[in-house]
Amino acid sequence: MKLCFVTNNKNKLSEVSSILKNVKIISLEDISFYEDILETGSSLKENSELKAKCIYEKFNIDCFADDTGLEIDFLNGEPGVYSARYAGNRSNSKDNIDLVLKKMKNSKNRNAHFRTIITLYLDSKVYFFDGSVSGTISYKPIGNFGFGYDSIFIPQGYDITFAQMSGEAKNKISHRKKAIEKLNMFLLNK
Repeated sequence: MKLCFVTNNKNKLSEVSSILKNVKIISLEDISFYEDILETGSSLKENSELKAKCIYEKFNIDCFADDTGLEIDFLNGEPGVYSARYAGNRSNSKDNIDLVLKKMKNSKNRNAHFRTIITLYLDSKVYFFDGSVSGTISYKPIGNFGFGYDSIFIPQGYDITFAQMSGEAKNKISHRKKAIEKLNMFLLNK
């Protein structure tokens, strides 16, 4: 089986390929698609589906896409679907983290969840898979590994942030891995 993973992120491609061992994973680069797919959905599920649908309709190939967000209880689920651009369209990870920490400055409720939604277009049908990991938000960025909000997210059962973990350790418990494993089980039973 061959599936296109709707991403240009080489780290994501590597992570997914290591789990979906019975699937030939091709990237957007492999199909010469270099355009940005606008994420105009109001939920992670909508954005994930928008990306997968775009490639499925344009190339008529089986594919899957993901969208991930950090949902913080004190901020009523923010940044959520806007995680990548929380501090504005031209913001970077540091800007986004600074805004989260500023808004949470006096909060004792630091509970948060990382969620990933995967949309699979396969044989003209659409399927969804999700993964999440609960944790808390630290009071300041800690750690040098990872990306995005990793330096302020402490997964449940740990006393270090994702950014303090090796990539291998983080990937064992990550939200994306959980969603990919559900996708893998589905494909193995197909």
